[in-house]
Amino acid sequence: MRHALRRVAHFFKRLVHLAASPMRRDSGRGGTVVHPYRGYGSRQEAFVMGRVYRQPAPARMIPRRGALRDVADVARRMLRRGVVRVEVEVRLGDNVRRVVTDRDGYFSARISLASPLPVALSWHRADIAVKTVAEGTVRTRAEVYVPSQDTDLLVISDIDDTVMFTGVAEKLKMLYRLFMKKAERRTAFPGVAALYQALHCGASGRLERPILYVSRGPWAIYEMLEAFFQLNRIPVGPILFLREWGLSWRHPWPRRATDHKRDLIERMLALFDGVPCVLIGDSGQHDPEVYTQIVKAYPGRIAAIYIRRVDSSPERETAINRLREELVGSDCELILAADSLKMARHAHHRGFISAHGRRAVRDDVRAHPDA
Repeated sequence: MRHALRRVAHFFKRLVHLAASPMRRDSGRGGTVVHPYRGYGSRQEAFVMGRVYRQPAPARMIPRRGALRDVADVARRMLRRGVVRVEVEVRLGDNVRRVVTDRDGYFSARISLASPLPVALSWHRADIAVKTVAEGTVRTRAEVYVPSQDTDLLVISDIDDTVMFTGVAEKLKMLYRLFMKKAERRTAFPGVAALYQALHCGASGRLERPILYVSRGPWAIYEMLEAFFQLNRIPVGPILFLREWGLSWRHPWPRRATDHKRDLIERMLALFDGVPCVLIGDSGQHDPEVYTQIVKAYPGRIAAIYIRRVDSSPERETAINRLREELVGSDCELILAADSLKMARHAHHRGFISAHGRRAVRDDVRAHPDA
């Protein structure tokens, strides 16, 4: 009994430590904070998003490290409040855009690149400034990814149950692995890192294709997802597309994510006009249906659909197979796969990835058969 209690205490200690990890970057800073998200764009326009919020500094008697500091930092995260209707200036090269934050403190700047960015670079720096009455100008920087003009493929991937275990059936297993077994890598599906690295690098192994990730989760978990990607060596991509849940005491439920995924895909197809796209999702939600609609609405734009099978229901598999039959005769094939290796084999056959990339996926999947 005592041993079990120690394990439970260890579990919650690690859980609080993980929840507090994003706060360690600010070194205990309170007041107004400008938190940018990784930006993206084409040679014609770019997008930079972020949030402006106020947060309390930790009390002086709180130690810099340890369980007590973790608890204090979790509380500080919960007490963050967005700064409403404040002007945000975003400067990318010689291009400037000014926007104001919304009711939750979020901002989204669409920057027309009248002054071109250096073509030899894919990553660019955006300077962000917010003027406050009490603290003067608060400044920060954001990374902005603009792929080269010869980009041959765009990859758009779901996160939940596609890259990482998040389904209801897997939640306990995921938490056990993460906090009890200290096996953080295994919260990602085997072969995912190798597959996405191969897609990012292409058949030549030298490309830097844009990979865009979308999740149903709130922007509040952005930092934790970013840490998860880095921990698992998954290409971070230009941006993680999340959504603002808008939770409050008067509205305790998330706002509806109406057509959240489809809207983002259509926006990316318009931004990277003419570039073929690969869509990756899972069978547990509506990814196959949404992706099939996209194929029909944008003929010739979707090169392949990869669906990870996470639902063992025969009815669900039958429904997905019917969708696959609807795409027969189009330029797109829908692949329903139990693991990353089947996706990698098809991607190599289509010339999306190299033989080396396919072997890397195979080796990782075979090394973790029970994951």
